[in-house]
Amino acid sequence: MKIFAKIRFFYGAAVILFVTAFIMIPLVMIFKKGHSDILHKYNALIIKLLGAKVESTGDRDSSADMFIMNHQGIIDIIAMEAIENTDIRWIAKKELFNLPWIGRLLKIPNMISVDRENKAGLIKLIRDAKETIEEQNHRTLAIFPEGTRTEKQELLPFKSGTRMIAEKLEMKIQPIVITNSKRVLNEHKKTSHGGTTVHITYLDTIQVTRGDKAWYKEIQTTMQNVINHDKHEYERDR
Repeated sequence: MKIFAKIRFFYGAAVILFVTAFIMIPLVMIFKKGHSDILHKYNALIIKLLGAKVESTGDRDSSADMFIMNHQGIIDIIAMEAIENTDIRWIAKKELFNLPWIGRLLKIPNMISVDRENKAGLIKLIRDAKETIEEQNHRTLAIFPEGTRTEKQELLPFKSGTRMIAEKLEMKIQPIVITNSKRVLNEHKKTSHGGTTVHITYLDTIQVTRGDKAWYKEIQTTMQNVINHDKHEYERDR
């Protein structure tokens, strides 16, 4: 069975690369204003071609300024774009924007780049986030506060930058837990399994205030509890 899981991984990686490089990027270059619909439609196609599904529980808060999510790999982003109907503005590290050709998928839809090696990066992030939430019919920001992918069940410590911009701008934050995405495409073990359902759980929105210093840790604890529950009750890895 391991050999088939390995073959499926490389098939899945090829599907993602092909759809991204030869369909999504050319389309967003031509139809820049329709980038959100293009991302939703063709990420949903990727999920289908990988033999997977996406299901959600909980209520999506349309007034949320920013999603905070756990992160295991590329399928987290693909699944969110596939199931969402809002224009998500992803916050990602600068290195991804500099990738040849593929970086255009971030640059053209005007996602937010973060230079983690530059102290001025946080100032730029706050400015970009502020401009986003002040726009009429503003886009929803999305970030992985762990800052990197991990194969562990335990959440990594959340980076301070997410907390700082949320408190500075007093955002409405909706935490989201994603489980089972590693089974679709495990970038650490280079395996993939068909017939998998990615589960997205929308948690209660939190109105952040500058005086509340406990909210960030409470969100992490709540997200971890959901991850543990999904593992214990349904054998879903995070």
